[in-house]
Amino acid sequence: MPITLGTPLSPSATKVMLLGSGELGKEVLIALQRLGVETIAVDRYDNAPGQQVAHHARTITMSDPQQLKALIEAERPHLVVPEIEAIATPMLEELEAAGTVRVIPTARAARLTMDREGIRRLAAETLGLPTSPYRFCDSAEELQAAIDGTDGQPAIGFPCVVKPVMSSSGKGQSKLDGPADVQKAWDYAMAGGRVSHGRVIVEGFIDFDYEITLLTVRALAADGSIQTHFCEPIGHKQVSGDYVESWQPQPMPSLALQRAQDIARAVTDDLGRGLDGQPSGQGLFGVELFVKGDEVWFSEVSPRPHDTGLVTLATQHQSEFELHARAILGLPVDTRLRNPGASAVIYGGMDAQGIAFDGVDEALRVPDTDLRLFGKPESFTKRRMGVAVARADDVDTARANAKLAAGKVKPRAA
Repeated sequence: MPITLGTPLSPSATKVMLLGSGELGKEVLIALQRLGVETIAVDRYDNAPGQQVAHHARTITMSDPQQLKALIEAERPHLVVPEIEAIATPMLEELEAAGTVRVIPTARAARLTMDREGIRRLAAETLGLPTSPYRFCDSAEELQAAIDGTDGQPAIGFPCVVKPVMSSSGKGQSKLDGPADVQKAWDYAMAGGRVSHGRVIVEGFIDFDYEITLLTVRALAADGSIQTHFCEPIGHKQVSGDYVESWQPQPMPSLALQRAQDIARAVTDDLGRGLDGQPSGQGLFGVELFVKGDEVWFSEVSPRPHDTGLVTLATQHQSEFELHARAILGLPVDTRLRNPGASAVIYGGMDAQGIAFDGVDEALRVPDTDLRLFGKPESFTKRRMGVAVARADDVDTARANAKLAAGKVKPRAA
């Protein structure tokens, strides 16, 4: 059933807590507030982007189970919405099982997707979905053995890709072209993991034509059943595993699109199962896939809005953030494309506190563009501090305009 919506800051309030309040969480919070939801933004540091717009801001170590439990029991939200991976997910499962709170889409999904091992084993070994060859390694020596095939299993070989089992935005990810890259890749993965697990996944390199994000929404139908909806595929360009631009729609052969939707439906149906095995999990999922001709391989999935989906702010009748907010509240969704569009990242370009931005006026003079400056209190050279989005009659024009607008924004030390 849909959640009854009340009035914020009153006894009738519908309360939603986001665990993680970066730029994606900020947009979800705004979408929830437009529907009259009282919002609680939680992050590991003060003044995170989402905390700047929420009704309540809380700062804790979300990977600490006791801190997490104490906060949820004190706030008593109707829904807890994980927006990052580094969360004490066993505690979420415990609280969900006790009936203390409902986790979006489910606590099980939050646990399985908190690191690459859980979701890859689910996709490849449980569901039998096509993936790249892979192995998990706990040392540089194991990594070398997996690549060479001296561990008794088929060799992963070169080129290959190494990623920490838990990281975001491409941190710690590298492509290896030969033996000289192995130790460097291990060290980089250890430095880039969101939580230090001392464990990586090494994947055989797929010579794909392009990669997509297929935003997949599980939402309530009028009869109370859960239906799956798909947005138009999003193409994206990554540098060192980090998204730098995206566009929608990505043209695809009809057979490849059908296979992508079948894979996305299979993995999100499984992640949507509740404690009783019933299809209870609602919300938006970002399913990443590799495509070559008509062939499609599963890569990763996030049970929440996806960074490449920022393009939907310019392209869809309902952005991915509005879709997520509506789906978790049990409201109808509309995944239709309004027009083609693109997004381009604005990096901080420096390590500094409280930076300023020049050129915003020039950027917004580029036709049919908009900006989101995230409001992150601290800039790093390769930290996303904003994004330009553009709409157009075709993807190529939108991409050119988004990149042009993003390039006109010049971060500087305040």
